[in-house]
Amino acid sequence: MTWSIVARDPLTGHLGIAVATRFFAVGALVPHIRGGIGAVATQAFVSPLYGVDGLSLLAAGKAPEEVIAELTARDAGRNQRQLHLIDAKGHNAAFTGAACIDWAGHLIDENVSVAGNMLTSRDVVTETLATYKKAMDKPLAERLLLAMQAGEDAGGDKRGKQSAALVIHRDQDYPWLSIRADDHPDPLAELVRLHAVAGERYLHVAETMATRQNPNGMTDRREIDEKIAALEAARIAEGRPSASCATPLKT
Repeated sequence: MTWSIVARDPLTGHLGIAVATRFFAVGALVPHIRGGIGAVATQAFVSPLYGVDGLSLLAAGKAPEEVIAELTARDAGRNQRQLHLIDAKGHNAAFTGAACIDWAGHLIDENVSVAGNMLTSRDVVTETLATYKKAMDKPLAERLLLAMQAGEDAGGDKRGKQSAALVIHRDQDYPWLSIRADDHPDPLAELVRLHAVAGERYLHVAETMATRQNPNGMTDRREIDEKIAALEAARIAEGRPSASCATPLKT
């Protein structure tokens, strides 16, 4: 009931998943990522354990093909499942169960894979992958959103639209960006808006957060506050409205 793209940025090593479906809250269970380890999308008759256990197996040094073999071998419902995954080095693999509802299938390329089921046609995954590859000059988040919109324009989920999600991890256990539209008439457009909102403030704050390498993060807020203020002033001067729905600050 879903299609998704799982990717590793070859320049940065960052990992990302974007997903859309005609089902509620797809971002809750389909995307699973661990920075520096890998990314797994589990879908169709979804098994969240494919994501949780898949990441543990990748962390233990298993290759993506071995992860799929182990997960499916112990699951009697595997013919109704679909998953695709990538490790921190860009090795990837995919599985589409024989009982997944047409159109169902996957495509694998260097550092990226696309998989889907219950789609209007194969064109959905073909256009998603082709658009992603054409946008390699853009940041990972934009690349993933453009790719998913191309898949939607090619037909998307044959039942319609409801939810979508985008998750990106850098090298930490927590996401650098995680946005979701759980119940929306145009969920991919909503992700584009949320990404724009994140760019106004959130992503700049994310650069200050604690990491394993720097557990203190940035403790002096002045630098980031000045940067955000300058960006906000430039937006206002150019007459560009904020993408956010936030209420004005109280004075």
